[in-house]
Amino acid sequence: MNRPFKLVDVFGTDAFTGNPLAVIAGAEGLTTEEMQRITRWLNLSETTFLLPPTQAGADYRVRIFTLAHELPFAGHPTLGTCHAWLEAGGKPKRAGVVVQECGAGLIEVRQKEKGLAFAAPPLIRDGEPTEAEIAELVAVLRIDRDAIVAAEWVDNGPGWIAVLLGSAEAVLAVEPVRHHAARIDIGLVGPHAPGSDTAFELRAIFSGPDGGMIEDPVTGSLNASVGQWLFASGRARGHYVAAQGTKLGRTGRVDVSQDESGQVWVGGRTLTLFSGQGD
Repeated sequence: MNRPFKLVDVFGTDAFTGNPLAVIAGAEGLTTEEMQRITRWLNLSETTFLLPPTQAGADYRVRIFTLAHELPFAGHPTLGTCHAWLEAGGKPKRAGVVVQECGAGLIEVRQKEKGLAFAAPPLIRDGEPTEAEIAELVAVLRIDRDAIVAAEWVDNGPGWIAVLLGSAEAVLAVEPVRHHAARIDIGLVGPHAPGSDTAFELRAIFSGPDGGMIEDPVTGSLNASVGQWLFASGRARGHYVAAQGTKLGRTGRVDVSQDESGQVWVGGRTLTLFSGQGD
């Protein structure tokens, strides 16, 4: 069976500057094991598989895989998959609004002039980490305990714990360990100086399937949950643009806003760079 696929650049400022995503359409008939094997062969941070919806109100269903496991939700896969579905001729039930079905439930994606934006899902874990958990963060990041301005669980599926440092420069200076025995998903955050074109610098550092530490170029789920934390704590208001991927030579830009109802929206550019058919 031929299955259409697309390689989509998400959150970039231009081609090859964001986070690549493989989207496999017509994924009916593939087993979980086959989806995981395809994802590992492609060796991108995530690959998604498009399926017909099973819930009322959804426009499509997606399964999201990392190299290590399946995720209930992830941000750049949400925008990239929605982009691929629309580009292939998908017609949402509501004009300008696409409803994605995934492991986290129904996620709303809005079509905007400058790209797509998804509604940040509720956190499944929040609150301050314990001192033992902070000690683990310090060891993995190889920083002083005093360098941490604040830390918070901001788990919306992948398992993020956010670490706020004093500046964007401090975030970019972090050189984490290369291997960590236990699974950990860390989001580093630091403010840029007033007047900068971006308000915050983010880095996503997490465990790979063999315990090696991986850095993701641009991470929608992390920006979503960090945005919820920054707005709730008063560290951000209304709208801001975050930079991510700088350490990796990328120019990721993530638009984060909070509407009058308190809903956080995360958006950015999406661009198909390659497409084809696979067996």
